[in-house]
Amino acid sequence: MEYKGYTITSIDENIIAVDNIRDFNLVHIFECGQCFRWYKQKDGSYTGVAKGKVVNILYKMKMGNDENKVEQGYNCEVHYCENENQEKNNKENKSQEGTLYIKNSNMDDFISIWYDYLDLGRDYDKIKQILSAKDNIMKTAVEFGYGIRLLKQDFYEALISFIISANNRIPMIMKAVAAISERFGEKILFEDKIYYTFPEISKLAMADMEEILECKTGFRCKYISSTSKLLNEDVVVPPELCELSTLDAREKLKQLPGVGNKVADCSLLYSGIKYDVFPTDVWVKRVMEELYFKREASLKEIQDFAAGHFGALAGFAQQYLFYYARENKIGASK
Repeated sequence: MEYKGYTITSIDENIIAVDNIRDFNLVHIFECGQCFRWYKQKDGSYTGVAKGKVVNILYKMKMGNDENKVEQGYNCEVHYCENENQEKNNKENKSQEGTLYIKNSNMDDFISIWYDYLDLGRDYDKIKQILSAKDNIMKTAVEFGYGIRLLKQDFYEALISFIISANNRIPMIMKAVAAISERFGEKILFEDKIYYTFPEISKLAMADMEEILECKTGFRCKYISSTSKLLNEDVVVPPELCELSTLDAREKLKQLPGVGNKVADCSLLYSGIKYDVFPTDVWVKRVMEELYFKREASLKEIQDFAAGHFGALAGFAQQYLFYYARENKIGASK
């Protein structure tokens, strides 16, 4: 089956293979700080819960014209690079095509869920070319995180997750989100293991603050409780945010308890509502001060610079810079 430039094949009743995938790297996507419910498996694949589903995703890059290299992918022989050489070949062949395997899925789910969730309709090669032409710093960051794609996550899950992220480390954020899902979400069984969906906002709104506190949320429990109740009353709804300007959408979100500039911008960016935001956490602040300003800079200075320099692609620029800064510990000695 052909769909918007991709060839989709059913390998068996619950696995699909999607060919012609470019500009894609699972580590870059799932470990760049934008999501908290994807877990790396021993074979290099990732299992995660999103959009009420649990799936396992594996990506294999083609070896060009070398037909002697054969990799076993979910019991289907295809011409891919060997597992141990995957990352090396990815770096050397950043724009080559590969195949995406989605386990516990089907063609209908790919079209209705995963195509948008993985942002497969966007030309990332063009984005990278535009950003790389801005300056050598950006060029280096883009080359380092060449396989990043911005996931289009559920707005409510993104907002609550980034409220939890305040003054928190990623492993602890993941534990808290998992605990909230287990406590208030719905069970899903996949390969003899129980997973949990992120709860409906109505369910979270009815929870006692003590119950939320027991989910390892700390001082953030009061913000999660209050904000969930307001969201359940439609004080903020995603369609309205889409219609507002970026500035107005940010200010609207900041009316919610526990939501400042960073949480608002992350929620807008990682749910696919606004792409011209520039979420500025400690790593982004460090990389901007270290490589661009060469001095300490205020949040306003950084935001103004990003808006002028990166424009409509500021959100993409931020993700490349964040991943590059964190992985290389840019400015960590400060």
